[in-house]
Amino acid sequence: MLACVIHGQGDLRVEELASPSPGPGQVLVAIRYGGVCGSDLHYWRHGGVGDFLLREPMVLGHEVVGTVAAGPLAGTAVAVHPATPCGVCPECRDGRRNVCRDTRYLGSAARMPHVQGGFAAEIVVPVEQVRPLPDGLEPRRAALAEPLAVALHAVRRAGPVAGRHLLVTGAGPIGCLVVAAAKAAGAAHVTVTDLLPTALGHARTAGADTLVRADDPAHPGWPSEVDVAVEASGVAAGLDTCLRLVRRGGVVVQLGMLPPGRSPFAGNLVVTREIELRGAFRFDTEFDDALALLASQDAFDGLISAVVPVREAESAFALAADRERSCKVLLDFGAV
Repeated sequence: MLACVIHGQGDLRVEELASPSPGPGQVLVAIRYGGVCGSDLHYWRHGGVGDFLLREPMVLGHEVVGTVAAGPLAGTAVAVHPATPCGVCPECRDGRRNVCRDTRYLGSAARMPHVQGGFAAEIVVPVEQVRPLPDGLEPRRAALAEPLAVALHAVRRAGPVAGRHLLVTGAGPIGCLVVAAAKAAGAAHVTVTDLLPTALGHARTAGADTLVRADDPAHPGWPSEVDVAVEASGVAAGLDTCLRLVRRGGVVVQLGMLPPGRSPFAGNLVVTREIELRGAFRFDTEFDDALALLASQDAFDGLISAVVPVREAESAFALAADRERSCKVLLDFGAV
């Protein structure tokens, strides 16, 4: 079977691997689509994501959908929840399985040996990690379930947003999905900042009310203050913007992965304005909510810029890395 394997910085290969076989309590999933995520791009371009560095070849990918080929639910179209939490650590027992200290996550170098990912024609996962697609939800759109779940979790970390003004810094795929998640949660107004007009156009597709060039301080769309801010760009400047624009006593959610090491931030504002700075990492039950939301709205289709055969994976990664040309790029494992 074909798989996308990262061997090191800039070294992405489409290789023939042996097909796996499911064991007890597992299913074999024939993958149809896989979404290229920002973390996949980081492994490709930099050899790591944040503090998670490649130390051995790894199959990439964690945004995957397909059909169960063997095991329970055979023949069912499914999305794959990429996390296998341990279930016994203090975080799991406290209902915060997304920050499990011993989790396994598809396509992650956070542990050694690395957890092989989902960018393969066939993968084996525990049956508990597959979710049948809701009626009417096509696999192509369902491939957005994982990043949408990330966005839903970030919005929930912000607390109640109904009727409030929300700022999102960064209009990449995750930032755009934060817009959609906030609107679904009842946000009254969503302002989005980014450096690229094309990215801001994608945010408009997702439902943003005001679009602002991040490098244009005179832009009339800049709000005087917002109730909630979600930093989705992964750069320190975005966090600075959030801290300076959120109201006193407001909430800032850091969603984007900042560069490894220390990042400067306006800490005194956190103190003098009693701003609540919260992290948001991955998701848990939001995955099921994401599938339901995707089934209810076809506007999400506009965020999928291209579907590329897996044999052309490197060109798909290059396209996904070019934010002037794409939002979300999918690999097609059925077009080999």
